[in-house]
This record gives sequence, structure tokens and C-alpha cells, in this order.
Amino acid sequence: MEQNSRLEGPEAAPSGPEATPGSVRPGGRTAKVRAAVLDATQDALVEQGFHGLNMDRVAAGAGVGKTTVYRRWGSSVGLIADLLRDMAEQSLPAADTGSLEGDLLTNARLVRQTLTDPRMGAVFQAVIAAAACDAQCATALNGFYATRIREWAPCVERAVERGEVPAGTDAGEVIRAVSAPLYYRFAVSREAVAEADADRAAGAALAAARAGAYVAVGL
Repeated sequence: MEQNSRLEGPEAAPSGPEATPGSVRPGGRTAKVRAAVLDATQDALVEQGFHGLNMDRVAAGAGVGKTTVYRRWGSSVGLIADLLRDMAEQSLPAADTGSLEGDLLTNARLVRQTLTDPRMGAVFQAVIAAAACDAQCATALNGFYATRIREWAPCVERAVERGEVPAGTDAGEVIRAVSAPLYYRFAVSREAVAEADADRAAGAALAAARAGAYVAVGL
């Protein structure tokens, strides 16, 4: 019979038949189990990539029982989906430098820093690969970026109020325009992503926004 680890116990069990893979209650052992499993999932993605992600190894790396991981997350896809939710929750808050130029530059450099980090860059390569071949992972990745765009959109809205960009500017499109060239280099052309590339992306998005390129159609 499988032994329970030191992280497991009565509190770690799902709350009932309605529990879904990856669902947790705040605090206590459940939160510790989730943190340990998601950390182990990141380790596995860095070492093996999505196609090498193995639930048994994740359980061993997290120091929890295999039945806990299978019951709560269900599959490797469930692990990826919950990891993306956690990453969105833990991401740094958006900047407020007092100018759109400063905010977009901060955003671009943060994206670049994440993509070039040895650990997080490998994690993003793996989750992008997972999203390309699994609908649930694709939905989770979409949710991650939707959360980040919502977090950063107010910097564009403040810029509209200050008169830096035209009224009706679509804040989400401006934020997407900053990171799109960086992700293209990272995931499509597989080129190095230098700080100069981040600065250029922010500058291009700023110039386009000032010119009205992102004003919503019909406004």
C-alpha cells in the first residue's frame, strides 16, 4: 500500500465528490500540497518538457502520494492547467510609472526577463508546446494571458485620461502589441530576445498607440 507523505493528511483530501482536478481550499496542508506539486511540475517541465511530464515523477518530486496527484489533477494536462492558473495568480503587479512610455517599457522588459530566465523560459516553452496539442492547455494558456492583459490594461486607460493616447484606444491591444514581437522571437523564430528588442517593442507599441492605431473601430 502506498504510504502517505508528511504533506498529506485528512485536510489534504478533496472536499467531496464535487471536487475537480487542481481545486484546493485556501491554507493548511492542501495549499502546501498544491505548492509542492506545482513546483515539482515546473521542475519536470524544465528537465523533460511537456511530452516528458510524468505524474508519478511529479508526485515523487513533490513528496506526496501518487494517488493524491492523480485524484486531484487527473492528468499531466490538469497539472499544466493548474500551474498556469497559479502563475497568473503569482505574477508581479503591473507598473505605474506615471507615463505610458515608462509603463510599456517596464512591461516589455518584464516579459523579456521572464522569457530569457533559464527556468521560466523552459517552462513557457513547455506550456506553449502543450497548448499547441491540447485544447485544455490552450484554454489555460489563454486564461493566463487574459489575466495578465487585464492586469496591465489600466496603464493604457490612465494614459487616455492623461491625453497621451486618443480616446477609445483599446488597452488590451496595446498590451498585446508590446509582447507579441518578443514571443515571436521566443516561440516561432527561436531567436535571442535582447533588451534592445524589448525596448523596441515598447517603443513601437507606444508610437502606434499615439497615432491612433489601436482606437476601437467605430469610435
